[in-house]
Amino acid sequence: MESTVKIWFDTEFIEDGKTIELISIGMVAEDGREYYAEVAECDHSRACDWVRENVLAHLTGETRTRAQIAQDIVAFVGEKPEIWAYYADYDWVALCQLFGRMIDLPKGWPMYCRDLKQVADEMGRKLPKQEGTEHHALADARWTKLAWDSLKAPVAV
Repeated sequence: MESTVKIWFDTEFIEDGKTIELISIGMVAEDGREYYAEVAECDHSRACDWVRENVLAHLTGETRTRAQIAQDIVAFVGEKPEIWAYYADYDWVALCQLFGRMIDLPKGWPMYCRDLKQVADEMGRKLPKQEGTEHHALADARWTKLAWDSLKAPVAV
């Protein structure tokens, strides 16, 4: 039986108030493995100025089709992931949509994502400032894991 693995992830996306279109996704596993991909089918012309300046500027050209990304992610996270993100709502929707409807998620996956911001608020803790590039999915996923680690560290009194 496969054990649960913690995954921290982030996405970049274009949203217009009705749809969320995945641009890129980054993931970090608790064992140190990393995954990053940009969506080949993404229509960058739909991006607002903010996304053009803050997200598209950081893209690397490491594109894969949505179907390839979905397969990669299943192989990367395994059958029983515990999935974490920061301000997770839209990221979770963008991830789930790779598989179609919510009920189409891979077997063994939760139908929810754990939100690091909510946990920090509940604990009354501040998260560390992110250093380096922001709004690059892998860099943000790395920071999310670092922030999670900071919440697990004892509080100095």
